[in-house]
Amino acid sequence: MASRDKKGKIMTKTEKIKELMSMKNEDVEFSGVLADADDVEALRRSEEADERQLRKMDTGWTDED
Repeated sequence: MASRDKKGKIMTKTEKIKELMSMKNEDVEFSGVLADADDVEALRRSEEADERQLRKMDTGWTDED
């Protein structure tokens, strides 16, 4: 999570985008051999969430988001 000067500070659009993009590059290890149905479902849902966030970024955020 992005470090903030004050707890509860409302982030600007630029700060939100920087935080999202840094989280997008997280290094997560996934083994298809060891994965169960819940792991596969979590991966699918994560990919769908990433797509929604990227679409939201393309259409633009307001500072209230």
